[in-house]
Amino acid sequence: MKAYEKKRYWKITILIAAMFIGGFSLWYTRSLVKDLAAQEDKKIKLWANATRQLGAATDETDINFLLDIIKDNETIPTILVDDKAQIISHRNLDSLQALDSSFVKAELEIMKAEHEPIKIEYDKTNNRFNYLYYKNSYILTALKTYPFIQLSLIAFFALMSYFALSNSRRAEQNQVWVGMSKETAHQLGTPISSLREWHNLLKETDKDQQEEILKEVDYDIRRLELITERFSKIGSEPILKPENLDLIVEQALSYLKNRVSSKVAFSFEVGKPGNWANINVPLFDWVIENVCKNAIDAMNGEGSLRITLNHDTDNVFIDISDTGKGIPKSKFKTVFKPGYTTKKRGWGLGLSLTKRIIKEYHNGQIYVRHSEMGKGTTFRIVLDAQ
Repeated sequence: MKAYEKKRYWKITILIAAMFIGGFSLWYTRSLVKDLAAQEDKKIKLWANATRQLGAATDETDINFLLDIIKDNETIPTILVDDKAQIISHRNLDSLQALDSSFVKAELEIMKAEHEPIKIEYDKTNNRFNYLYYKNSYILTALKTYPFIQLSLIAFFALMSYFALSNSRRAEQNQVWVGMSKETAHQLGTPISSLREWHNLLKETDKDQQEEILKEVDYDIRRLELITERFSKIGSEPILKPENLDLIVEQALSYLKNRVSSKVAFSFEVGKPGNWANINVPLFDWVIENVCKNAIDAMNGEGSLRITLNHDTDNVFIDISDTGKGIPKSKFKTVFKPGYTTKKRGWGLGLSLTKRIIKEYHNGQIYVRHSEMGKGTTFRIVLDAQ
């Protein structure tokens, strides 16, 4: 439940952050648009005033100055009409399209809808005047629409990313569930098959010869209990106790030796005795079993499997080395992901489950220490020393 609550919390946090960024972007852009619009408004009024003065110019008027002001407008589209609504001139329209009078008239209608015209009175005696129509510059128009385009693209890619991640996570979860189901069936299969055979054998054996068989039955029952305990601890907080790893690993190897190919040569070395760590024995046994079985599969059931234990002041180191086919360096991290396997009938859960047990439950590390193609691989487990 805590994981789901955290996930929901982060979703809400990301949503609020996205809304804040989007809102700030819109506010800031609107401020820029407002400032630019005010500057363009001042510029067009100055242009209109210069046009009026040019129309009423005398010999003493500095025409060059007025012309410079008019020429200075290179961005704001304008159309000048007379008092009879006839188009006199235009500026900053598309030079090719402006050759068509219908285009200029259409632009005039747009300008009428966008801004109030500026009245330029140049002959008060005869009440002669012009009207200056204009619209926002391309830069101002683009600046107004850009934030919405930007936010739409961000929202689109965010939505696509969300669906992609959701589908990816869902596929990974399905893979884990399928793998867990198969792992459960695999773990239970051996002792159940064994019990069935012992049961058939008991029917055919005299009572005085049944004691040895009952011992084996009892062992398989305890094995089933161990498997049940292992799976019951996945997802809950296991109890950790100080244990001597020298003995735990040796017991785990003893169990494996009798159940794998005789062509696998086991070796167990303790660099410095007294390798103690806080562990949960059923889960840690499972780790050793999974890594060793993975190593045996990599050797196709034939080769050498060596386990070494050592420690320093802070950590205990467990190295599990095989003489198998090796792992490419690019796959050192991938091998721990759910679904990764090189076996045709594998489901790729063993190492993923192993990493979870070591990292999440024992606060340790597991990684590929070394691997060489065609020569073998060494996995290292690191735990806090006690």
